[in-house]
Amino acid sequence: MHSVNANDGLEMLIFGVVAIVIPGTLTVWNVYNCVSGNPKLEKLISSLTVFIGGIFYMLLFTLEYDQAGEWYEQVNTMQYHNSLSSEYGYAVWIVILGFVGYFVLLYARADRLPPLISAFSISFLILLNVFHLAFALQISKNVDDMGCLLYVYHANILILSARAIHRHMKEVEEIFRNRLSLYGDQKKYSRIYNVINSLSKYSIFIFVVLFFVVAIAEVVFVLLGQGLDAPIKAFTDTADWTFSKQIPPPPLEYDGHYLCTVAAGGHRKVVKPLRLGTRRNETIVVNRQLCIANAFEELIQEKLPRFHRKVRNAYDTYGYPLSRKITTPIRADLVYILMKPLEWIFLIVLYTFDVRPEQRIARQYTYVGPDKTAPQ
Repeated sequence: MHSVNANDGLEMLIFGVVAIVIPGTLTVWNVYNCVSGNPKLEKLISSLTVFIGGIFYMLLFTLEYDQAGEWYEQVNTMQYHNSLSSEYGYAVWIVILGFVGYFVLLYARADRLPPLISAFSISFLILLNVFHLAFALQISKNVDDMGCLLYVYHANILILSARAIHRHMKEVEEIFRNRLSLYGDQKKYSRIYNVINSLSKYSIFIFVVLFFVVAIAEVVFVLLGQGLDAPIKAFTDTADWTFSKQIPPPPLEYDGHYLCTVAAGGHRKVVKPLRLGTRRNETIVVNRQLCIANAFEELIQEKLPRFHRKVRNAYDTYGYPLSRKITTPIRADLVYILMKPLEWIFLIVLYTFDVRPEQRIARQYTYVGPDKTAPQ
C-alpha cells in the first residue's frame, strides 16, 4: 500500500512539474522579458516556450479532446468532431509561416533585415495571432478546468509576438534616428517629427504588405478550389465547437455496460476499435476485448447456464454503474488496461473449451435484431 501511495505521489509530482511548473515558469519569464528593459536569455526562453509549449499543448489537447472525425462522421458522446475542417487544412499554413516570421524577428536585428522581409515577417506574425485568437474562441465551448491550461500557451504567443514586434519597431526607430544624425544638427522637435514621420511610413508599408499577403492567400485558396472564405470555413465546417455551423449525425450508442463504453470511448491507439457492430438494433463500436468477453459469456451460457445467471446478475449489478463513471477517454483507456488480465483469462478458456474460438469471437455483434445473449 505504501509503494502504491509513493508511486501515486511521484506521478502527481511529475504531472505538476510538466503541466504547471514548467509552463508557469516560462510564462513568468516571458512577461518579465516583455516589460523589462534588460531581458534575460530572451531568445532561449522564447524558443523553449514555442517548442516545448507547443508539445505540451498538443498532448493536453489530445488527452482532453478525443477528436474522432469530420462533422459528417458518427462519433460517440465522449468524443468530439475535428475542431478544424481538414477540407480547408491549407489555412493552417498561416500558423507555420507566422512562426517563421516570429523567429526571423527574434533572431535578426532590424538593421540586417531587408524592409520587405521585415514587413512579411510582421504580417505573417499578425495573421498567426489572429488564428490563435480564433482557435482559442473555437475551443472555448468545451474547455473545462484542465482545458484552461491550453490558454496559457495562447497567452504566451500573444506576449512573445507583442515583444518581438515592439523590439523590431524600436530598432527601426533607432535606424532612422541614426540616419537623421548624418545630415547634421537639426532642431530637437524637427528631428522627432522626422522620426515619427518615417515610422508612420514604415507602418503603412507593413499594412500594405499585410493586405498583399491576405490577398495572395485568398488567390491560393481559390486556385486550390477552396474559395475565398476557406479560412472561415476551416472553423465553421465543424461540429461541437464554438463557431461550428454543421449538424452532425446522431452519436454512436455505447451506453449500457462498461466494455461497450471502453471500446467506443477510449483513445483509438489504446483500445484499438476493429469495426462497427450491432447491439439491440443500435450501432456500437467493437474492439477485440469486447468480442472476447462476449464470446466468453456466450460459451459459459451454453456450458454452465446456472453459473452464467450468477455472473450475469453480478455484471448487471456492477457493470452498468461503472459505465456511468467512464466519462473521459483517459478513464476508458485505464479500464481497458485493467481488463487485460481478464481478457487473457477469457481467451485461455475459449481456446481450452471451444473447438473454433476465433469464429466465435469474430461473430460477436455481427447479427441484426435483438441480442441472443446479453452483451458486455
